[in-house]
Amino acid sequence: MARGLNNVYLAGTLTQAPELRYTPGGLAILELNLAGNDHVVGDDDKMRELAWYHRVTVFGAQGESLVNQLEAGTPVFVDGRLNYRSWESQDGQRRAALDVVAQRVEVLGASARGAEPTVTDARGQQRLRNALNEVLIIGNLTRDAELRYTPSGSAVTRFSVAVNERFRDRGGNDQERTHYVDVNVWRELAEATAELAKGDPVFVVGRLVNDSWTDRDGNRRFTTRLEGSRVEFLTRGPGSGGAGTRPEKVSQGAQAGQLDIDEEFPPEEDLPF
Repeated sequence: MARGLNNVYLAGTLTQAPELRYTPGGLAILELNLAGNDHVVGDDDKMRELAWYHRVTVFGAQGESLVNQLEAGTPVFVDGRLNYRSWESQDGQRRAALDVVAQRVEVLGASARGAEPTVTDARGQQRLRNALNEVLIIGNLTRDAELRYTPSGSAVTRFSVAVNERFRDRGGNDQERTHYVDVNVWRELAEATAELAKGDPVFVVGRLVNDSWTDRDGNRRFTTRLEGSRVEFLTRGPGSGGAGTRPEKVSQGAQAGQLDIDEEFPPEEDLPF
């Protein structure tokens, strides 16, 4: 398996004042609900501002030190990582979620963002216009990539990446954890990556997005995935940590940010917070 890379960078405004809580073992947990706008190019080649809302968890002393500095509308920068978790629900169904865990949080001061640095959404929450939403991962495909076409004729390829993480626990023991990240890529990049196969090591750059749908029981479900703007196939080599054997499938990033606007994004009222 390729040596994992798992970096998340977000800059947005808080939609509400965070609350600090503690686990039974005394660990501090602070949850930040961030909002911002992405700038992407649509099918009509025009720049659009698209909303995003993401929840970030801050653990330990950093969360305790931040809670009194933050309120609704505060702009912050987050340097973190994706964290995959799964559990069994009360109805016996297997559930999974992809969260953002902060390693560093900085409160942003005033800057030259223009006369209107934020936009107010339908719930009265502030979103940062000049936001940042970037994810970089390295891992291996868990299954063959799947290419399909939308009703409007746009190509979209979907695949899942297993990102390996090695760390030491509190007892000093070496541990390993795998995070599973679903990825969508569009148009030229979708067609260029359609032949990626299970086990292929890849480097993916993209942005974090939320999807929502209604399950068979009528319950609203949410998932978080990566909208890829660049995918690179990793080849075997000194220090690469990769296991690639098909370098001819290296794919260049295709016009980052081009999306099928109307087909991919749920309305604000469908978001989980």
